[in-house]
Amino acid sequence: MISKFYKDMTGKESVIRQFFDYSRQRAAELGPDSVYNFSIGNPSVPAPDEFGKAIIDLVENGDPVSLHGYSPTLGLNSTKQAIADSLNKRFGMNYEAQHIFPTSGAAGALAHALRCVAGEGEVVITFAPYFPEYIPYVTGTGAELRVVPADITSFQINFEKFEEAMSKDVAAVLINSPNNPSGVVYTTETIQRLADILRKKEAEYGHEIFLITDEPYREIVFSGVDSPFVSKFYDNSICCYSYSKSISVPGERIGYMAVNPKAKDAEFLVPMAGQVSRFTGHNCPTALMQLAIEKVVDMTSDLSIYEKNAELLYNALTEIGYKCVKPLGTFYMFPQSPIPDANEFCWKAAKELGLIIVPGDSFECPGHFRISYCVPTELIEKAIPLFKAAYEMYQ
Repeated sequence: MISKFYKDMTGKESVIRQFFDYSRQRAAELGPDSVYNFSIGNPSVPAPDEFGKAIIDLVENGDPVSLHGYSPTLGLNSTKQAIADSLNKRFGMNYEAQHIFPTSGAAGALAHALRCVAGEGEVVITFAPYFPEYIPYVTGTGAELRVVPADITSFQINFEKFEEAMSKDVAAVLINSPNNPSGVVYTTETIQRLADILRKKEAEYGHEIFLITDEPYREIVFSGVDSPFVSKFYDNSICCYSYSKSISVPGERIGYMAVNPKAKDAEFLVPMAGQVSRFTGHNCPTALMQLAIEKVVDMTSDLSIYEKNAELLYNALTEIGYKCVKPLGTFYMFPQSPIPDANEFCWKAAKELGLIIVPGDSFECPGHFRISYCVPTELIEKAIPLFKAAYEMYQ
């Protein structure tokens, strides 16, 4: 008999994927010029040349037995040390190789981190708007995902609602900054206040509360924006990172989980992640990708286009009449829909105008929609009249 649990999940397809698939169907039927696709966060800039050269060099000159052999379950020590050294140099931390666990992107890092610190009968708190895949990541641990409502005026943490959501069964708090879908970056003041509350609650409840940070957009922060490294502010923290966005390699599925050396039981968490892999079949990224990342660990793609696109699109949308919190990083924007039903608005824009945007309901922020502007600037310029036409359909 097949699993009813996973069978039932097949009827809950990602809304992002629904709109992405519709865009492909429309392009096939009406031609690619009929579609203005802002649905999915696939980087539009190439990976650094050094990344491709590193792979070629490894394949041509590396030892093929080592290169294509099994990586240790906990990852290659040289890769782990390179990541630790980079974090220490950039953020003044004290990571060692033993605190780093290479994973299949940030998704793999989150799934492992959550299983290490949360389980049956416990709660993980996150903040709306949030990436919808947090639901299966947390559900897979046996814990409950508890969501703090969004402060739609700023998309910083709604601390009043957060304190109301806290209870003794909270095992972890999960944050995403820079944020998908809002583009907002939590300030140092926000992170400091969050850390202070967590320390107070740890003392009150008599157990540690882990702060898990989802950071695939860490490098995409705009000029002059305050973007603290969260783990500097709170000891019981686990950083989850992906190179998908920083060096534009989402298809390579390479990232890591970094355990704060000051965390309670820090020495056990990476070995525990290795045990989690036995249940999920993860068994670490390929040796080739780990070794290639070593060569470019401090590099990024040319990310400047995202700030340029953000400025162009934000100015155009607000001039049209859309209400929107200005993005400070990532390549997402999260305006309010001109009508309360963002699903209706997004599907009408898609079917009548070929404008593919994603409703905010699945991010638990109804009445908003997400624009993924990691596209060529000329596509944005061509799409601005369509955003205007979509807005005017409801005026």
